Amino acid sequence: MEEIVHKIKGLESAKNLVAEWRRQGQKIVFTNGCFDILHLGHVDYLEKARKLGDRLIVGLNTDASVSRFKGNDRPIQDQISRARILASLQFVDMVVFFDEDTPSELISALIPNILVKGSDYLAENIVGAEVVRKHGGEVRTLDFVPGYSTSRIIEKIKKT
Repeated sequence: MEEIVHKIKGLESAKNLVAEWRRQGQKIVFTNGCFDILHLGHVDYLEKARKLGDRLIVGLNTDASVSRFKGNDRPIQDQISRARILASLQFVDMVVFFDEDTPSELISALIPNILVKGSDYLAENIVGAEVVRKHGGEVRTLDFVPGYSTSRIIEKIKKT
């Protein structure tokens, strides 16, 4: 369990580790989300994101942030559970919480080489894109596995 928990970082620890990775010449990929009920679509997406670089950082919405964004009945799982599940994935190198409505401040603090979101976003509308590009990085979108979404899973459970 130690190897899982050590992947969950506060902002200062995250900045220090990112600086070390940069000194080693590693390419840092960043994505973010709620990851409320981890499913095949998430796993596929995160695995693809990691293949774009040497390290993958997941910015994770706090419980309060998820509730503001998705409604009072979300998240289904608390932030510590969500973070530990994400950290258990071999291709996730770091999980960092953010409490704001967007990960803009987190992206500005970490300045990844590659910022990734799902293909349901237009690259020019992705939060943090401007900052990443200003520092010579790139913004990418990745396709989802069709038919998988947390909202769809929750609706299916409610009907059962």
